[in-house]
Amino acid sequence: MLMLKNLKHLIFSVEMKKKKRERNTNNILLQASNELFIGLNVILWRKRHRLFSLISAVSGCLLLLLFAFSVFTPPPTATEHFLSHHPSAVKKTEVVESNFDMVFQVPASGGTLGRDLWSSSQSKFYYGCSNASKSFQSADMKTHPNRYLMIATSGGLNQQRTGIIDAVVVAYILNATLVIPKLDQHSYWKDTRSSVIFMFNAKCRGLFILLCSLHLCDGGILCSGFAEIFNVDWFISSLSRDVEIIKELPRNEGKAWIPRSMRVPRKCNSKCYQIRVLPVLNKKHAVELTKFDYRLSNRLETDLQKLRCRVNYQALRFTDSILEQGKILVERMRMKAKQFIALHLRFEPDMLAFSGCYYGGGEKERGELGAIRKRWKTLHVSNPEKVRRHGRCPLTPEEVGLMLRALGFGSDVHIYVASGEVYRGEETLAPLKALFPNFHSKETIATKEELAPFSSFSGRMAALDYIVCDESDVFVTNNNGNMARILAGRRRYFGHKPTIRPNAKKLYKLFLDRNNMTWDEFASKVRTYQIGFMGEPQEVKPGKGEFHENPDSCICQANGLKTPQEDDENSKERKEGAEVSDEQQQQQQPLEEDPDWTDIFYLDKELPDVITKQEHPEVEGFFSD
Repeated sequence: MLMLKNLKHLIFSVEMKKKKRERNTNNILLQASNELFIGLNVILWRKRHRLFSLISAVSGCLLLLLFAFSVFTPPPTATEHFLSHHPSAVKKTEVVESNFDMVFQVPASGGTLGRDLWSSSQSKFYYGCSNASKSFQSADMKTHPNRYLMIATSGGLNQQRTGIIDAVVVAYILNATLVIPKLDQHSYWKDTRSSVIFMFNAKCRGLFILLCSLHLCDGGILCSGFAEIFNVDWFISSLSRDVEIIKELPRNEGKAWIPRSMRVPRKCNSKCYQIRVLPVLNKKHAVELTKFDYRLSNRLETDLQKLRCRVNYQALRFTDSILEQGKILVERMRMKAKQFIALHLRFEPDMLAFSGCYYGGGEKERGELGAIRKRWKTLHVSNPEKVRRHGRCPLTPEEVGLMLRALGFGSDVHIYVASGEVYRGEETLAPLKALFPNFHSKETIATKEELAPFSSFSGRMAALDYIVCDESDVFVTNNNGNMARILAGRRRYFGHKPTIRPNAKKLYKLFLDRNNMTWDEFASKVRTYQIGFMGEPQEVKPGKGEFHENPDSCICQANGLKTPQEDDENSKERKEGAEVSDEQQQQQQPLEEDPDWTDIFYLDKELPDVITKQEHPEVEGFFSD
């Protein structure tokens, strides 16, 4: 029994040791597996962290590339639209263009619109009227002795024209005698001959003596004065009842007057001149107003506005030589066609660079125009899309052609083009010439010998273009510069001859989207958008716009016309013809001074303030023409 008991105890001990060893083995395995699991987790976490860092770095690089691409790449729509002007881009857009040609096919004819393209049915009811009222004092009654006003104009020919017009009115306001104005000979637009002539006459004293009667600009370069462009004697005699005008400042007891030079704010009204200039004039007896462009308020009493019109439309007459050559150009256009269009095309490299507009030429265009733009240190970085969206970019030659075709002018129409150096020359003009093959300019319809007396002077050449544009049956412009505004007003005064100025703000979107519509849809929208931009009577409300563009005080209504207001109200009262009395017009015409205005229409609204304050001569006169 004892032995059996000991044997059982031994067996139990052996089993317990065996189970203990198994438990130890299991614990070791469990601990090892735990350590392995922890190690694997650490390894995986480290890999995930490295992978996340890699993904983050790649994502950051992609975002930076996307940002750089968005900043330095123009809007796709604008680029796609203008690429057609550049042959280097044709291959890239063959698929788009082939589809475009199937949908947007420009017809050769203008179509039948049921209206006369060459005249206005309402023009016969309006006429220019600029005679002074009975209360308007004559020059011999109001001019003070020893009170002389001199002015120095600014800008190109047409901007200087506005300065001359306003100078006569200011002389009347100040009861002063006006000295024949000086034309600008210092700005970017100075009227110059080649400097080679000056170098030559420096060596040839005899030739120098022959040329000494001409005006000399900065650096001895020849340029035009008032008498080389305008008929001085006619100017003086035609205004003799309004203002006393003399050719040069007289001597004071044998000594020369020393005029006081000063500058007035832009849009200065009558009271402003009486407060700022008259005391100086009374003290010094001679005052010269410098940089005289748009220095007189847009809103004046009616008699002063009519004086403006008498100066602009009657007294300012070109010299006989310019008038004769201009008449020859017009006659030659009439020999080619009974009716013709004159297009004032502003598309010079300098102007495009200054405006900040972009026309789809890629890096080449940005480089070329950007280099020119650097000459104006005050200009901020441009936003081409914004500038164009606001209608401040001139239309391209092709866009002008499409607009004219949509308005009804066919390919058989003859066009006279007044322009300077067009950016990229024939490459840019090719689409317009394809639409209108009868393409002319003063250089193509006149010989070099005929243009020789004028070709070295930009002002005289501009005068020839002015005459042809004024005599044309339809005047068209791709911009809103000085010549466009001056001629728009003149054509209103002399019978409301059709004057087409693009509604650039609306047309901008239409030109960009033209790939997505048919020609008929495009043409219909162009005609709709151009309502109010065709030179029709009463397009602009009285007092709105710049006076030289809308001389409402000098346009009278003839008998027999029912106004739109009378039509709406079925009024029994009719206007019997007639100009509203001067007293009534003076009551209707507000006399407060206009806000400051600058001659830059193609820029963002923030820019003119900067330029006006600094009065940079090149910047202010840049868009003068």
